[in-house]
Amino acid sequence: MPVRTLKDLDLAQKKVLVRVDFNVPLKGGVITDDTLIRAALPTLNYILDQPGASLILMSHLGRPKGEKKPEFSLKPVGHRLSELIGKEVTVADDCIGLEVQAAAEALKPGAILLLENLRFHTGETKNDITFAESLASLADIYINDAFGTAHRAHASTEGIARLLPCAAGFLIEKEVNFFEMILENPEKPFVAIIGGAKVSSKIGVLESLLPKCSTLIIGGGMAYTFLKVQGFEVGNSLVEEDHLDTAKHLLEEAGKAGVEIVLPVDHIVASEFSEHAEPETVSEVNIPSGKTAMDIGPETLKLVKEIILRAKTLVWNGPLGVFEFEAFARGTMEVAELVAECEGTTVVGGGDSVAAVNKFKLADKIDHVSTGGGASLEFLEGKQLPGIVALAGSTG
Repeated sequence: MPVRTLKDLDLAQKKVLVRVDFNVPLKGGVITDDTLIRAALPTLNYILDQPGASLILMSHLGRPKGEKKPEFSLKPVGHRLSELIGKEVTVADDCIGLEVQAAAEALKPGAILLLENLRFHTGETKNDITFAESLASLADIYINDAFGTAHRAHASTEGIARLLPCAAGFLIEKEVNFFEMILENPEKPFVAIIGGAKVSSKIGVLESLLPKCSTLIIGGGMAYTFLKVQGFEVGNSLVEEDHLDTAKHLLEEAGKAGVEIVLPVDHIVASEFSEHAEPETVSEVNIPSGKTAMDIGPETLKLVKEIILRAKTLVWNGPLGVFEFEAFARGTMEVAELVAECEGTTVVGGGDSVAAVNKFKLADKIDHVSTGGGASLEFLEGKQLPGIVALAGSTG
């Protein structure tokens, strides 16, 4: 989908309104991970480098549900951005209203104004045109660089694109380029690793990737619905009974398409779903009664190692086990290390797999780590993302 990008617009002497994704994790008012702020810096620095340009930034944070709640204020974000960008960042007390309008009008070239949390107003998530018009009135040009919210038709992502000349920032451009390459022209062998708890949340991704990939590695809780439909014993492992037919259909389609499906051949199990549970290895496909699969086993890791390392294109979405429990993190950690070692083009998308890559400090060894959980999932499903569609078909 061709979208206008940052370099296609003349930004000189312009007030540029940028939708960023500063939905960072906070603990006691302190940012615990500033990855999303850093991801926006190339776009922000490029705009500030244009003669006479100034920046007005907008983002959501958390889910305040239309109420002004101090714990969801963007003030800590403004402070951290100021440190990272090396310039003063003024944080407004609101995102619309007369005071905000006055602050925007008074903005000097090179200055940065960060609006307060968009979701303090219900107009944001309702894509209210009046709210979008209030935001648009602050600036000359609109740039969307918030891939993490591109799948939402909100006022700041979709509504505003109809009101101002607009383009995608460098982050959205990068995300779109990587995901479109995977969906439209992946170099073979193309390996997809799909994990996570439930088949139901990944049906769209599996159906979208199946015709395109050479090998599909399925892990995590969702693997046990597939194993059960093949007649294996799965003990107390997670099975979605109402999706057994879905799993059967996907296996049949893979067979017709000549796509190799790889499921766990051994498991790390426990007697209860708990981080304090004692891990046990089951060295066959069948799982004993009363046991719950918590991670893939060593033989499965050996099996997937060769497949991952020979991939020319690889996409990973979803963990292979309960990686948040240390005793059951090995499978996901070793797969993350293999993905980092793979010499092909590697893309990691989806909140939990991205969290795993960051936890194991491997992000810099992967070609693209997506900043959007839900957005990357929907892109991989082949869906049109409203925030990106709006850039393609908007005023220029």
